[in-house]
Amino acid sequence: MPQKRRQSVIGTRGARKRDEDSGTDVGEGTDEWTQSKITIRPPDQLELTDAELKEEFTRILTANNPHAPQNIVRYSFKEGTYKLIGFVDQLAVHFTQVGNLIPKDSDEGRRQHFRDEMVEGSQESLKVALSDIENLEEDEEPKEAETEPGSQTDVPVAEAAEKANEELTTPAQPKERKLTNQFNFSERASQTFNNPLRDRECQMEPPPRTNFSATANQWEIYDAYMDELEKQEKTKEKEKTKTPVAKKPEKIAMRKLTSMESQSDDITKVSQAAKIVERMVNQNTYDDVAQDFKYYEDAADEYRDQEGTLLPLWKFQNDRAKRLAVTALCWNPKYKDLFAVGHGSYDFMKQSRGMLLFYSLKNPSFPEYIFSSESGIMCLDMHVDHPYLVVVGHYDGNVAVYNLKKAHSQPCFRSTAKSGKHTDPVWQVRWQKDDMDNNLNFFSVSSDGRIVSWTLVKSELVCTDVIKLKVEGSSTELPEGLQLHTIGCGTAFDFHKEIDYMFLVGTEEGKIYKCSKSYSSQFLDTYDAHNMAVDAVTWNPYHTKVFMSCSSDWTVKIWDHTIKTPMFIYDLNSAVGDVAWAPYSSTVFAAVTTDGKAHVFDLAVNKYEAICNQPVVAKKKNKITHVQFNPIYPIIIVGDDRGHITCLKLSPNLRKMPKEKKGQEVQKGPAVEIAKLDKLLNLVREVKTKT
Repeated sequence: MPQKRRQSVIGTRGARKRDEDSGTDVGEGTDEWTQSKITIRPPDQLELTDAELKEEFTRILTANNPHAPQNIVRYSFKEGTYKLIGFVDQLAVHFTQVGNLIPKDSDEGRRQHFRDEMVEGSQESLKVALSDIENLEEDEEPKEAETEPGSQTDVPVAEAAEKANEELTTPAQPKERKLTNQFNFSERASQTFNNPLRDRECQMEPPPRTNFSATANQWEIYDAYMDELEKQEKTKEKEKTKTPVAKKPEKIAMRKLTSMESQSDDITKVSQAAKIVERMVNQNTYDDVAQDFKYYEDAADEYRDQEGTLLPLWKFQNDRAKRLAVTALCWNPKYKDLFAVGHGSYDFMKQSRGMLLFYSLKNPSFPEYIFSSESGIMCLDMHVDHPYLVVVGHYDGNVAVYNLKKAHSQPCFRSTAKSGKHTDPVWQVRWQKDDMDNNLNFFSVSSDGRIVSWTLVKSELVCTDVIKLKVEGSSTELPEGLQLHTIGCGTAFDFHKEIDYMFLVGTEEGKIYKCSKSYSSQFLDTYDAHNMAVDAVTWNPYHTKVFMSCSSDWTVKIWDHTIKTPMFIYDLNSAVGDVAWAPYSSTVFAAVTTDGKAHVFDLAVNKYEAICNQPVVAKKKNKITHVQFNPIYPIIIVGDDRGHITCLKLSPNLRKMPKEKKGQEVQKGPAVEIAKLDKLLNLVREVKTKT
């Protein structure tokens, strides 16, 4: 230990010598640093171990206010309870002060600066002017002493001095800048030229007048009253003398009939005029719809090649047929604005009355003819040669013929159980050519499996069974050797446009039978068409080989009757209620589905999907049941299950006609339409033969 101390002392001395040699004295504070440092602890300090001292505690500084409340609730009127507020204002204000300082760059700051400069400039100019006046007065004093007292030069000098004093003593007021109007209001007025008023007058012949004059004296009035009293007394005496006798009901009925006839005669005199006035009022009421029907064409069709639209026009409905479904639609073959509507019900649990209404496009507000029936009407057809004859089929199996020329509301011909009516609902009726004796006749199809020919002979209907539908392969042999056949339920049929004896029948089993009027026990052909009931079958109006069918299995199929497989199949994602060919083209047809949509196809434009899919009913619950094209106008009518009939106009893309080529005439007619459809069918046949 002593040796080490010596070394340290020597070392320190050596260090001092070096510092002295170098000229600096550093050794004065070394003793203080060498002394051991003593840490002074506060009396209340905790005694912690090394592990506790080394432990780290992290604290995160956030902008949240620790004193902000976290449990504020407010009443929610929407939910009717108190709701906890998730967002709380975390802002804490420590100091606020309202100042009146204005930025220099603002408009108000510039204006104040400009005013201060103007005031300072005016004060400086005033000082300069006062000093100039004092100098002038000092210069003028020796001049006055030199001049004589009577001289004339004193006056102008004094006046000039006074004017100068006045001008200089009055400070120049600074011109303030006019503040711009922050709200830029402006008023403008213009005078227009008033158009001259025009008076339109017409001169009419005054109605013929007759002058009647008579004198009535007091005695003439007295005589008239006396005569009236005598008549009354005589009538009373006659009533007393007569014994009370019961009147015969036949005479009462005759009197009622005569009174009704007289009333009807009075009404018929006014009915024609009232009908014309009613149509005039409706024409004014629905003028915008009539203009659209006549002139409107959708301009948007120019920009879409393969799509079209349907424009809603009139809506026909009647309060008496409000809860009845539209079960049949048919245009009049002679009057193209008149169509018939059959009302009934497709729900067999809710069967009630039926209605037959005739509407005209000239009067959408009320039907032209109204006929009611005890059973629902399921189908109807108008005669081509006699457009006033309408045949209807009822839900109870009866058929009836109405004559629009006759005023009474009862049918002229009606089937009965004795005359051989159907035992199930009649689903379709069709007028046919007159028989050999020139008697009118029509056909009907029913769920009872019978296809019946009805002939109008004198005042009764005579029926003849043409064919009885049987399901092929469903016959069962009885023990006695007899065979029991399952009856096919017919739902729709259509007759060939050229071959009189040929017709098609659709059934509830989904099959379509090609039949002949000549063979009552055998079908010409059978098509396995659909998986559910066939709702409609119709021949193409141009091509003699093509027909179309639709079903509740969501499909529409186009057939060549010489081939058992369909040429085109379209799935419409909902049960198809009806289909109809367009009268102007062999490739255009329309279909309606129960989801409230109308589908229009043009095979020449797009043979894979519809060129128009459009909802046409007001409510989605409404199901469309039937559709028909007008024979000459570009419109269709659709009926739903709520008794409403809607008229829709086809846009130009839905009725495309052949385009004109330079130097060539446009070919039109049935031959062109047949060739157009044949071209499509040949393409399909080629694909089928290759596969």
